Amino acid sequence: MEFSDYGINLRGRQGLNVRVPCPSCSPSRKKKNYPCLNVNTAEGVWFCHHCGWTGSLGRSQQRTFVKREYIKPTFQESMLPAPIVGWFSKRGITNEVLLANKISVEKVFMPQVDGEVDAIAFPYLKGGEIVNVKYRDRNKNFRQVSGAEKTFYGYDRISPTTIVCEGEMDALSLQVAGFENAMSVPDGAPAPNAVSLETKFEYLDDPALDGVERFILAVDNDAPGKRLEEELSRRLGRDRCWRVTWPSDCKDANEVLVKHGKYVLQNCIDGAQPCPIEGLFQLEDFFGDLDNIFENGLPEGLTTGWKNVDEYYRPIEGQWTLVTGIPGMGKSEWLDALAVNLAQVHGWVFGVCSPENQPVTFHATKLMEKYKGKRLHQMNRDEYEDCKLWLNTFFKFILPEERSLDEVLNKTKVLVRRYGLKGLIIDPYNELGHTNRKEGVTETEYISEFLGDLRSFARDQGIHVWLVAHPKMMRKEANAVYPVPTGYDVAGSAHFFNKADNIVAVHRDKADPLSPVEVHVQKIRSRWLGKLGTAYLNWDPRCGRFDVPPWTNHELP
Repeated sequence: MEFSDYGINLRGRQGLNVRVPCPSCSPSRKKKNYPCLNVNTAEGVWFCHHCGWTGSLGRSQQRTFVKREYIKPTFQESMLPAPIVGWFSKRGITNEVLLANKISVEKVFMPQVDGEVDAIAFPYLKGGEIVNVKYRDRNKNFRQVSGAEKTFYGYDRISPTTIVCEGEMDALSLQVAGFENAMSVPDGAPAPNAVSLETKFEYLDDPALDGVERFILAVDNDAPGKRLEEELSRRLGRDRCWRVTWPSDCKDANEVLVKHGKYVLQNCIDGAQPCPIEGLFQLEDFFGDLDNIFENGLPEGLTTGWKNVDEYYRPIEGQWTLVTGIPGMGKSEWLDALAVNLAQVHGWVFGVCSPENQPVTFHATKLMEKYKGKRLHQMNRDEYEDCKLWLNTFFKFILPEERSLDEVLNKTKVLVRRYGLKGLIIDPYNELGHTNRKEGVTETEYISEFLGDLRSFARDQGIHVWLVAHPKMMRKEANAVYPVPTGYDVAGSAHFFNKADNIVAVHRDKADPLSPVEVHVQKIRSRWLGKLGTAYLNWDPRCGRFDVPPWTNHELP
């Protein structure tokens, strides 16, 4: 069978993620040419994000639909009692807007009070159909319909320019001010210190958002709102995100409407400024960040899980680290252990492109053993299942057919959007495909451009990238011991040293199996994140963990 036998027109394209219109649903849709069907030509399979059509060239021609099933809420629109209309009126929401959004009152069970209460009902519509309902009682307790679809409040208002706010009241306030293109996130903002955001932003994985040219982020002016703004801009793309500044005495859109009226609210939205992008900024874009540094100091970076390493090296978003070392010295083992620590302590989600660590199941086994602290065959069933769930949550493996930097970064963008990825490991540099090097471009020039793209990507996406690169052939010294390689020793170009934000060389005495692993920090671009020096760790070959030696003056956190 061919793709054309199923009505799929690839237009001659090949790849793991070819997007084309779906022959099952696109002819009946308003956007007939929207590419909602994802086709993997290597495996001969496809899936439609809109209608759920999935299939394979190896199956019969019968089309099967596997669409996620959601609970359909029962909702009966009702007239609002006068006290509720008055309550909305005090908050600037007109009766016209209430009617347009089908706001009602229902008696529902509210788990926070363990009983039935009268609650305001905000119906969530998608394609004109009610797919969820959020309830709010007089004590500001909230709940949604269990098992119903999580999506934007005001989904059908998605436009080329779309305003995204933090709550239903803010979306209604913006409609009062004349903005029909306003919608709200379904679950509010995450806590500033929230570790796992795995399911918090599932609603962003929606092809309809791809057609938006500009998002105006009109979230709350508080710590959770700033966290929400950062996550939305990272996942939706900073290049198409603008952010709103509220008056100093207001936290959100509804407060502006109540205190200052709809014209001031209009001015706030019209005055939205582009989110900063690497290379495109003016200082006033960063006044808020600058004020935060003035008041709270520079960011300290993240603990690595080893206090003695923290003295010299603390990673942070927006940078990249070169990890080097002589083959067999343990640089990949140490980097895996660092990633496990960051996932455990800080909830970082990692993308791992490690062609040398294949198959993925073998690599996964090593990561699971580091997480649990014992060999896989020594775990009981509960420990093993816990390891699988944990690893599946915090580690995503990137293995594009074309192992170019562009393909790896494209896949990483998807992971940032879907899972809030914060760390990317490329291990090693020489396993990537470098066939796109243009004729006449020297290796030094190519590496300079490659590393420049890598650094820009890390800053733009708000992630940290670790790039493993082998040194060129090293000669033993007079005492028959290999010297510690530096960034200048990496095969190809001195640009590896010059362009790296941080450089870590992992080294040990292979002749002495009891010798500690040496973590040499050879470059720190931001002095407040570390310093040059060496930390020592003991490696446990039974589970792959690294521990601080007892003879140091430091203890594990």
